[in-house]
Amino acid sequence: MEISTEAKLEPFLQWLQVNKVELRGCKIKYSDESKGFGIFSSNEFSDGVLLVVPLDLAITPMRVLQDPLIGPECRAMFEDGEVDDRFLMILFLTVERLRKNSSWKPYLDMLPTTFGNPLWFTDDELLELKGTTLYRATELQKQNLLTLYDDKVKDLVKKLLVLDGDSESEVSFEDFLWANSIFWTRALNIPLPHSYVFPQNQEDLNKYDSINNSAELSNDHNSRGELINGLNDINLKAAATWEVDGTGLITGVPFSMYLLSVERSSFHSEKEISISYGNKGNEELLYLYGFVIDNNPDDYLMIHYPAEAIHSIPLSDSKALLLEEQKAQLRCLLPKSLLEHGFFAAGHPKDGNNDNKLEVDRISSFSWSGQRRMPSYLNKLVFPENFLTALRTIAMQEDEISKVSSLLEELVGSGGERQPSDAEVRAAVWETCGDSGALQLLVDLLQAKLTELEESSGMEDYDSELLLKSCITESQGQHASCENNSSEETNGWTQHKMSRKTWSSIVYRRGQKELALLFLKEAEHALQLALTEGN
Repeated sequence: MEISTEAKLEPFLQWLQVNKVELRGCKIKYSDESKGFGIFSSNEFSDGVLLVVPLDLAITPMRVLQDPLIGPECRAMFEDGEVDDRFLMILFLTVERLRKNSSWKPYLDMLPTTFGNPLWFTDDELLELKGTTLYRATELQKQNLLTLYDDKVKDLVKKLLVLDGDSESEVSFEDFLWANSIFWTRALNIPLPHSYVFPQNQEDLNKYDSINNSAELSNDHNSRGELINGLNDINLKAAATWEVDGTGLITGVPFSMYLLSVERSSFHSEKEISISYGNKGNEELLYLYGFVIDNNPDDYLMIHYPAEAIHSIPLSDSKALLLEEQKAQLRCLLPKSLLEHGFFAAGHPKDGNNDNKLEVDRISSFSWSGQRRMPSYLNKLVFPENFLTALRTIAMQEDEISKVSSLLEELVGSGGERQPSDAEVRAAVWETCGDSGALQLLVDLLQAKLTELEESSGMEDYDSELLLKSCITESQGQHASCENNSSEETNGWTQHKMSRKTWSSIVYRRGQKELALLFLKEAEHALQLALTEGN
């Protein structure tokens, strides 16, 4: 039977007190069904410090390796490189969730039991992502997690529980999946003091020097997931940041981390306090955290040329060598913000320096002989030069490869006195090939991307219509905008219920279709200009 909200909070507050956590300018309370528990301002404060947490409550790789139950079983695997620091913390969470007398129980009880990211989707919900990058990524991730669970986690957790005196509890893949989601939604990059993390004993210091000296709490993602209280706030605007006080000069508590108000002024009472996710597109937000932002300004489209396909194109060995020499990239992220500087930008670019930067980046790759004219579209071309470099090379003809070799020989000498730089190779390739071949290949890639998206779930207009008529239901009960009946007639159309996971999937895939269409339009126009100008 699930523990009630009130029954969870009181033991947790007592646990915080026992572990010397200080709630100075805040309190913890239930927010709502979609968010769970959160931190709220409670009164005025002068120094901006809202919350102080001893570093002894930080779950770090070193803590796991020093744990009397888990540490001995993990040290050899870690030292041999079989597992990484993230695995250690996810394993720790898995075991502590199952331990009957875990000292972390009051904290773990506050955490959600299910999540909104695609790893927790039903088969039908996952189909809503078909055709997107995230669909395949989710399949691969789940399979990798299943393999890791079967190969390393299942038997190890069972062994640890038996060592702890529990021979009855069973571990399941969902336990491991839960721990994985807790880690990725709540891990923070906070550098801990070297003197706190590393023992003074030199032998021990050498033993664990493979752990990064900063000993961050965990991962590469700046997350809002708070280490202690498990708040689930989707506000991207940071009201506070986590800092570390190694000496105690700021908080009066040596070796502590503290939540610091960004505003550095008193909050209004009862205001919920959040920290930032960073500027992330819906693909990353849904993949890691299980939510999206409608019309997300930080959305992006990922385009790539399959590396395995290079082996099947003509002159693949020569082209692969040229790609390596130019340090070309076979994939690129196309942020929505690039469109502000393109051919069809609405109004003036927000960053007046962007055109100049693009021009400098591309001029550095242009020819030294002046035989090919500078493109008129240079300052409006929004696609990254490293990716266009790869596409130029892939699209090259046999005679063009020979010409590139001749140009480089003229530059560095027939005796090969020196190796040409990557910029010089790029310049030779551009002078020989121009942009037309690369832009045609880019148009083909974008058209294929759009076709894959639309074949799976229809056109962008269809997704917009679904969202317009949607009525979101939460996992327990219903969203306030929904009626109790299965559908409602509103302004001449029928409003349909859908889960928040389905709604998030449609918002994400609609954004992908929108970006594919807009970048395709940019690429087609650039191709037309390149052909007209002989580039």
